[in-house]
Amino acid sequence: MNRRTLYISFRFLIGLVWLVNGLFCKVLGWVPRHEQIVARILGEEYAGSITVMIGLAEVLLACWVWSAWRSRVTTVLQMALVATMNVLEFFLSPELLLWGHYNALYATLFIAMVAVTEWGLKEGSLSKA
Repeated sequence: MNRRTLYISFRFLIGLVWLVNGLFCKVLGWVPRHEQIVARILGEEYAGSITVMIGLAEVLLACWVWSAWRSRVTTVLQMALVATMNVLEFFLSPELLLWGHYNALYATLFIAMVAVTEWGLKEGSLSKA
């Protein structure tokens, strides 16, 4: 498989992660744990509305990833969002996470995948194959 195909495939998978988590888990509410985490961190009163807004933002982020428009900005934003969300969840609601404290490992792997996709696989990136 060539580098361009890997880049497109990884970008598709990364966008799919945002779409599934945003649309299905948060907007449609198929995974109530997400709203519980938001309630734990931001409070019960608006947790439902905030969860839906976060989900819609994640759907938009998926579209942005797939568009490849300003991909470096998208990459840095994704890395910052995932790191921030997971640090907050690690300390404030670990018992609500799918894999508990091990979620941090999966978040780190996702961040690495996002970084490698942009800076390792994209044509014209810093590391040429």
